[in-house]
Amino acid sequence: MPARTNLSLLATMKRLRRNRKGSSLVEFAVSAPVVIVALMGIVEFSMILFVNSLLEGGLREASRFGLTGFQPNGLTREERILQIVEDHTLGLVDDTAANLSTLVYPSFDSIGEPEPFTDNNGNGQFDAGESYMDVNGNNQWDPDMGAAGLGGAEDIVLYTIEYDWPLLTGLLSDVIGNDGKIGLRASVVVRNEPYGTTE
Repeated sequence: MPARTNLSLLATMKRLRRNRKGSSLVEFAVSAPVVIVALMGIVEFSMILFVNSLLEGGLREASRFGLTGFQPNGLTREERILQIVEDHTLGLVDDTAANLSTLVYPSFDSIGEPEPFTDNNGNGQFDAGESYMDVNGNNQWDPDMGAAGLGGAEDIVLYTIEYDWPLLTGLLSDVIGNDGKIGLRASVVVRNEPYGTTE
């Protein structure tokens, strides 16, 4: 009797191995989560690239306004610049949450450069007590000589905007961190027009 049971068990196992009914469902159950996660990741990453591209384009348009020196009625130049960025980002970037900074430089090659100083001890870095040239006029040595503001006629201005884009899904939150937001940044450098002068 046990031999007969073993034979029928083996026969059943062979039949089950040959039976393909339901295998598609099992394959789908295994592969569907992977495909769905991949698609969500593609959509998320595409939105990040799209918003970053809009942010760069909006900042470029805003800097074109800023370099004219025009002062709109009822707004500061900074407020108008942020409005232009928001308009060009299709409402995806909240201008109240965006951080816009503008730095004025004496020349293009001085962008991001430290204020000149006398390196008395030869260590290659500024130490307290060493003399320096206060290029931006804030009465302290700075690792970046840019002065805050939009500058005057023919000044070099670096526009930088930073925005924390909230991810659409929580899928990448653990990977990225930062409370489910990814930091986007765009910069553009312009020379202001020679406004206020007549020839």
